Amino acid sequence: MAATQSETSHTQDTITYTIGELAKEFDITTRSIRFYEDAELLSPARNGQTRVYSAKDRTRLKLVLRGKRLGFSLQETKTIFELYDNEDTEEKQLHIMLELIEEKKQRLIQQQKDIADVLADLSELESGCKDSLAKL
Repeated sequence: MAATQSETSHTQDTITYTIGELAKEFDITTRSIRFYEDAELLSPARNGQTRVYSAKDRTRLKLVLRGKRLGFSLQETKTIFELYDNEDTEEKQLHIMLELIEEKKQRLIQQQKDIADVLADLSELESGCKDSLAKL
């Protein structure tokens, strides 16, 4: 059984993707993928002019898109990737991740308060408009 897992890992390490395959799989444009490459979030190999994306690149693209949906900037995502690429200790990685999470939570809490304030203002304005219409 250990040999099978090893063979599977080896096979997964050699799986490659074209830019078109990744674009189709994640429903994004090839231009977006090239943008993430320019931002140094992906690092495909080259076969002549053709980009060859590894399983690692695919995973990173998936994480970039997930981070984007969650409101992480590309710079924050890049910082996270650099942590895992360059830091030897998991403890330091986790401390930095906790800092990023806390910052993100605080921004979201502030946004939530701002949205509540705007909704209250809109409700007040709406009520005033309805009162004015009722008097006409």
